[in-house]
Amino acid sequence: MPHVTSQGEWKPGERFSEAVSYAIEKHAHQRRKGSETPYIAHLLGVCGLVIEDGGSEDEAIAALLHDAAEDQGGEATLDEIGERFGAEVRRIVAACSDTFEMPKPPWRKRKEDYIAAVASKLEDELRVSLADKVHNARSILFDYRVAGESVFDRFRADREETLWYYRALAGAFTERAPGPLADELVRVVEELEHAAVGDSSTGT
Repeated sequence: MPHVTSQGEWKPGERFSEAVSYAIEKHAHQRRKGSETPYIAHLLGVCGLVIEDGGSEDEAIAALLHDAAEDQGGEATLDEIGERFGAEVRRIVAACSDTFEMPKPPWRKRKEDYIAAVASKLEDELRVSLADKVHNARSILFDYRVAGESVFDRFRADREETLWYYRALAGAFTERAPGPLADELVRVVEELEHAAVGDSSTGT
């Protein structure tokens, strides 16, 4: 399961730099939902969490590319990732993707399937997937503090469904990958729920 290991086992080099450039290229025109923030900010944030948790170079690269196939080309992009960065990176990216279908299947079914899949993910897949959810949850909480309830208008799901999803993820990851990243997801989700439910009960 994911855990902190000694740093310095690998150093970012040409392969990592190529992955950064590839991520920028694939997501060049994409923004974070409801903002003008370049999408690469999310990818770099997830990558940073993976590295800090002791992730390998393959995991760090997969973190940079974890949304590339799902958002930018489907299985053709996934195959390209495999050709350029190797089978292990391809596998991790595939494991972190909701779906490659277009249009995407119904939201609830995709999320239920993703939660269920946590039970069978490999260690490296867990680390990247968990880092992605931690960064997403942090972003939602940060934006909630700025925009309030309107932050949930950015998503296909409403507030209750969004909170259900992250609560379920926190439980699934805590069971499969206990450690600092899972603890952080639990903390952020609890803070988001407390803020959202509190505001709802007071009518703000």
